[in-house]
Amino acid sequence: MNRHICIHSHFYQPPRENPWLEEVERQESAFPYHDWNDRIAAECYTPNTETPILGPDEKVAKTCNNYEKISFNFGPTLLSWIQRRKPEVYNKIINADKESQTHFDGYGSAIAQVYNHMIMPLANKRDKQTQIIWGMRDFESRFNRKPEGIWLAETAVDTATLEALADHGIKFTILAPRQAKRARKIGDTDWKDVSRENIDTKMPYLCKLPSGREIALFFYNAGISQGIAFGNTLSNGEDFANLLAGSFDKSGNQPQLVSIAVDGETFGHHKRYGNMALAYCIHCIEENNLAEVSTYNSYLANHPPKHEVEIIENSSWSCSHGIERWQSNCPCGSGPSSEWTQEWREPLRNAVDMLRDKLAAIFEEGAGGFINDPWQARNDYIDILLNKTEAEINNFFSKHAAKSLSKEEKLIVLKLLETQKYAMFMHTSCGWFFDDISRIETVQIMRCAARAMQLVTDATGASQEDDFLKILKQAPSNVPDFKTGAGVYEQLVKPTIPENSNIMSLESLIEP
Repeated sequence: MNRHICIHSHFYQPPRENPWLEEVERQESAFPYHDWNDRIAAECYTPNTETPILGPDEKVAKTCNNYEKISFNFGPTLLSWIQRRKPEVYNKIINADKESQTHFDGYGSAIAQVYNHMIMPLANKRDKQTQIIWGMRDFESRFNRKPEGIWLAETAVDTATLEALADHGIKFTILAPRQAKRARKIGDTDWKDVSRENIDTKMPYLCKLPSGREIALFFYNAGISQGIAFGNTLSNGEDFANLLAGSFDKSGNQPQLVSIAVDGETFGHHKRYGNMALAYCIHCIEENNLAEVSTYNSYLANHPPKHEVEIIENSSWSCSHGIERWQSNCPCGSGPSSEWTQEWREPLRNAVDMLRDKLAAIFEEGAGGFINDPWQARNDYIDILLNKTEAEINNFFSKHAAKSLSKEEKLIVLKLLETQKYAMFMHTSCGWFFDDISRIETVQIMRCAARAMQLVTDATGASQEDDFLKILKQAPSNVPDFKTGAGVYEQLVKPTIPENSNIMSLESLIEP
């Protein structure tokens, strides 16, 4: 069959854990559930593992695990929470990827994600590398295979990010059609301008990079995807299937791929019973032979690109201004008042970038006396995060220690590595996505910054808080009670900081 359909779901929540307790606290706004992870798991992640399909008599004819028949990625920090708190759901997700390989020519339905949803074009070179390495290793540890593809946070992209992906063996990523600049058939000399979202999304494209490397790019069908996310497409699973099947070029005989990409939470959380519409859609496609249900990786393996494309630099799927939503006062948002501004975004970005750079210098100098290559050690720190055991810590220091280290010296190194983890967490995209610096997502990244500053002060005696707050004072809040980002920090973050900076989950595992 030359007609293929791929439904990609991006499942993600920001790291919600208290940076000191390493557990998610009760969130009243998620009532009656303990927190938003718990609520969304009940409404989406769990139902998608066992979704009923109703027969003509409106009775359950069968149940299916939706993850087996879609392309999907899970944020590593979210999947870590699911593993701890919803192990039966976690096992069904992992098993779905294994089962999907029997459907898709040996290719699994899961792809990786950059680790904590950092906007990659705004990340420095080191953070790009670590985000990819941590995301890939997390994936490998869970799915027991190397990822072919990776999801970029907000599909935000630049050439440097694609170079980094290709350098680590990633074969493809997924973008919005408005992120394509120009395209042509491989071997042709003339380019076609596709920057007005007029790229043919029914095929993969090759992106040739300045280094000589290459990576494949898929562009999803934006119209259908937006109808799912913001319209009524999921009100009827059969109509959903027919909409997808009706999007093929009926006059073409070449292989075609109709693909969509949406937040996975759409299927059950944002859209109640959306998981049932998804299941019935796939059922209709298969039962009526409308097309072959596929995934990006299996399609790419059987249909290599015949066209090439160039991207629009610093573009994304959720900001029509490129990546300004995460660094400037662009109008993208969902605030309660048209008078609200996002002038706080740039100072917040400046504050965390300044802190990142200072923490990096302190980390490099402070850890350099104990380990051979601090940055390689940071890349390998994911092994400890995935497996917090005495054996793993011993393996880590056997590999990286520049000399025999005491328990106190090992603890200093681990605290400095934790500062680097939280330095990346404070760049999680959600902190800028909404409309005020007092939002729960932004408060969380400030808490990560506070935790990093506390740990580095404990390890080295250096304090960075005054400089951090000086920049936050330039970030105006739309909520009068806070006035500025510094007010948010003083009222919502600082009172929650415990005096004790111990890293309890690791300290007890260090050998004397």
